[in-house]
Amino acid sequence: MVMKSLTTLLAAVLVFAGVGASHAVVRIEQDRGGRIGAYVDKYQGLRSSGEMVIIDGFCVSACTIVLGSVPHDKICVTSRAKLGFHAAWNPGSNGRKITNLDATQTLYSMYPFEVRRWIDQRGGLSPRMIFLSGRELAAMYRPCYLDSQAASH
Repeated sequence: MVMKSLTTLLAAVLVFAGVGASHAVVRIEQDRGGRIGAYVDKYQGLRSSGEMVIIDGFCVSACTIVLGSVPHDKICVTSRAKLGFHAAWNPGSNGRKITNLDATQTLYSMYPFEVRRWIDQRGGLSPRMIFLSGRELAAMYRPCYLDSQAASH
């Protein structure tokens, strides 16, 4: 009986320790991207912290820089993960988007080889969004199993 109580107590301590460690895991759920520089800075900090990244929903545009900034073994994906890629752009007159070729090349060069190959097979980065999800994404990144304790960022 004492052994069972100790086992139960130890299990409870481990569960609560994981819940309290909200900075041990970062969950990406609905990130529509933004300026490339801001994401480079954000993910370099994340890389330095050693935190695990769970992609659990939309991660599009500059958000996808996470794939080249955070080590592969620190990223996992859920069945809801959906990555969206497109060419970088600057706002032009009349609210039109003007493709920025240099920024697009920089963005492309940040991606791991497998992701670049997948992009190339779909015609490269263009103004049109292309999505990586499901089996194709699961073939590149490991699935998340312990994602219930993650903090949303």
